[in-house]
Amino acid sequence: MFSDKARWIVAVVLRVAAAGAAAVAAVLMAMSHETVTIFNMEVQAKFGYTPSLVFFVAANAAASACSVVVLLVPTAASKLAARLLLMADVVLGMVLTGAVAAAGAIAELGKHGNSHAGWMAICEQVPVFCDRVRSALVAGSVAIVLYYLLLMYSIYTLPMFP
Repeated sequence: MFSDKARWIVAVVLRVAAAGAAAVAAVLMAMSHETVTIFNMEVQAKFGYTPSLVFFVAANAAASACSVVVLLVPTAASKLAARLLLMADVVLGMVLTGAVAAAGAIAELGKHGNSHAGWMAICEQVPVFCDRVRSALVAGSVAIVLYYLLLMYSIYTLPMFP
């Protein structure tokens, strides 16, 4: 149906878009910090204070770096290489999904708190921090969608075993 060059172009565009979205998500989260003064006390909110947000940055940075490496390595016509790449994309998609879920849970806790545990919401005190976290989560979600589209496209175009 499509020529090999057209398939390659679609795969490259999807991979570049997914890598870009993951890189944007990592940078946005890494830049999320804010210092405010509450009752004459200086309070800082940084992504590095929460392991879930650190995992989010690491997962998105790793996914972006892996995609860039895949783009720089010459494509192999080997079925084994194509299948290994497919497995790596599956792992990246799962790791990104876990990272967005973990960071999303912390973002929800920061926005609404937990009255049962006595945890207060912090987003009213540090709105810039929360806005950047929210933006990073949106970019991370876009990266997940793009990686899964890339995965589905790779499965569709991968030749079957003889």
